[in-house]
Amino acid sequence: MIHNVVRSAVYFVVCIAIQILVLNNIHFLRVAIPFFYLYFIIKIPLGYSRSYILILSFITGLIIDAFSNTPGMHTAACTLAGFAREPLIQFFIGKDLPHDTFPSYKSFGYGGFIRYVVTFVSIHHIALYLLESITLFDPLLIFIRIVASVLMTSILICAVEAFNLETQKSGE
Repeated sequence: MIHNVVRSAVYFVVCIAIQILVLNNIHFLRVAIPFFYLYFIIKIPLGYSRSYILILSFITGLIIDAFSNTPGMHTAACTLAGFAREPLIQFFIGKDLPHDTFPSYKSFGYGGFIRYVVTFVSIHHIALYLLESITLFDPLLIFIRIVASVLMTSILICAVEAFNLETQKSGE
């Protein structure tokens, strides 16, 4: 248990630091922004209460908002995504996994993990960009930004997860 808490804390610090120091400054073609900090929420071990997940999601979004000058948008989107996390896992995996299992390619399978990540990231990005635009002035641009950012974020998260899987295999 203490091992999982330490591992989650490291994920939190690293994901937030990478987002704030590097990725907040990347705007691919002024359309897509990678939101790697979602990897922390995705990787929270199974078995924690929904309220604990919501609190961690809220705090994560609040910290990103503080450093991104986006008042409440990341907080709301992260909290919504954190709320949807458990039902998504149940929907895509459909079987009971042991508590303290980290979502990964190994525990969910490649297809299950990719579907989980893309759906989780899509929920977050749709909420974030709709809150950001509020007026829906240019729906095509909003749609392009959502799709491009979902693809960029999902590819980044899946690539990091694949690297983690290879690191775990070589360490065994």
